[in-house]
Amino acid sequence: MNGADTAWIIVATALVLFMTLPGLALFYGGLVRARNVLSVFMHCYAIACLMSVLWLAFGYTIAFGDGGAYWGGLGKMFLMGVGTDDLSGTLPEVLFFAFQMTFAIITPALIVGAYVERVGFGFVLLFSGLWMLLCYAPVVHWVWGGGFLADGGIFGDTGVRDFAGGIVVHETAGIAALIIAVFLGPRKNRVTPPHNPGYVMLGAAMLWVGWFGFNGGSQLAADGGAAMALTVTHISAATASLTWALWEKVKFGKSSLVGMVTGTIAGLASITPASGFVGPVEALIIGAIAGVLCQEAVNVIRNMLKIDDTLDVFAVHGVGGIFGTIMIAVFGAGSFAAQLGSLAIVGVFTVVVTVVLVVVVKAITPLRVDAETENSGLDIIVHGERAYDHAS
Repeated sequence: MNGADTAWIIVATALVLFMTLPGLALFYGGLVRARNVLSVFMHCYAIACLMSVLWLAFGYTIAFGDGGAYWGGLGKMFLMGVGTDDLSGTLPEVLFFAFQMTFAIITPALIVGAYVERVGFGFVLLFSGLWMLLCYAPVVHWVWGGGFLADGGIFGDTGVRDFAGGIVVHETAGIAALIIAVFLGPRKNRVTPPHNPGYVMLGAAMLWVGWFGFNGGSQLAADGGAAMALTVTHISAATASLTWALWEKVKFGKSSLVGMVTGTIAGLASITPASGFVGPVEALIIGAIAGVLCQEAVNVIRNMLKIDDTLDVFAVHGVGGIFGTIMIAVFGAGSFAAQLGSLAIVGVFTVVVTVVLVVVVKAITPLRVDAETENSGLDIIVHGERAYDHAS
C-alpha cells in the first residue's frame, strides 16, 4: 500500500460523490420548474443510496471480479473475502471499491436529466437499479475490469482507451437518457425557463470541482499523471465554457449564464476519456470544439428531432463523451479501430439493454405520471412537499 496514493483516492472518492450530492442535484434542480425541484433532488438522492447498496451486493463483483472476458462473476458479492489488508494496485481494495462506487452512483443519476417533470418515482428506482447492474457494471468490466475491450482483448495490445468514462459513463448514460425520453414523450409544457439559474451555476461549479476527483482520481495514484489529468480537465472546461458562450452570442445575440455553465459540463464530459492521454494544448482544442459541438447537438435533438431529452443529457454527456473518445485516436494516443469499435459495441449493447429494461419496468410500475400530477407538479403530488411557498 502506498500512503500518498491512498490519501489522494480517499479525497477523490469524496469529490466524486460531491458531484452527485449536491452538484448534479442542484444543476438539474435549477433547470426545472419550481414545482418539480424537490422531485429532482429526491431522484438524485435516492439513486445515490440505492446504487451504493447494489454496488456492494452485486455491482462491484460484476465489474471487477475475476469471472472472465464478459463479466466479473459473483465471487466478491458484499465484498466477501475483501479485508483491510487486501490491495488493488497500491490501494486498499475497499477504497478502490468505494471510489468506483461513486462512479456507479453518478452514471444512472446523469440519466435523471432526460425524464424530469413527468416520470414515475417507482420507475426511476427500479430502472436505475437494474440498469446499473445489467448495463453499466458489465461495460465497466469490459473496459476497466480486464474484459474483452481492454488491453489484450479483441483489439489486441492497444485495447480501448477510456481514462475516466467517456464510454463507460457518458456514452452509456447519454444513450439511455435518449431512449427513455423517446419512450416518455415530451412534457406538456416545454417552454418554461429554468426556475433558478443560480442553482444551475452553483451545481455546475460543484461538478467542476468534483471532476478533479473524477478524472484526477482515475490515475489511481498521487503522481504527475494525476496532476496532468486534473490540469487538462480544468483547461477543457474553461475553454468550452467560453466557446459555448461565444457561439450563443453569435447565434442569438446574448450569452446566458445557463448556456455558459452547460458549456462547462460539455468540456468536462469531452475531456473525461482523454484526460490521461493528452496535454494542455490538446485539452484546449477538445474544449474549444466541445462548446460548439454539444450546443449544436442540443439543437439537433431538441428542435430537429423533436425529442424532449429535458436537460440535454445525450447532447452534452453522450455527444461529449463520444467526441472525447474519438479525439484520443485523433491525437495518436489510441487506435481508431479500438476507439470506434468499442463505441459501437457499447452503444448497441446499451440500446438493447435499455429498451428491454424500459419495456419490462414500465409493465411493473408506471413510466409516466398522470396529467394531473404533471400539471400540479411532482413535488406536492408524489412527495407531499413544496420547495417554495408558491411554486410555479
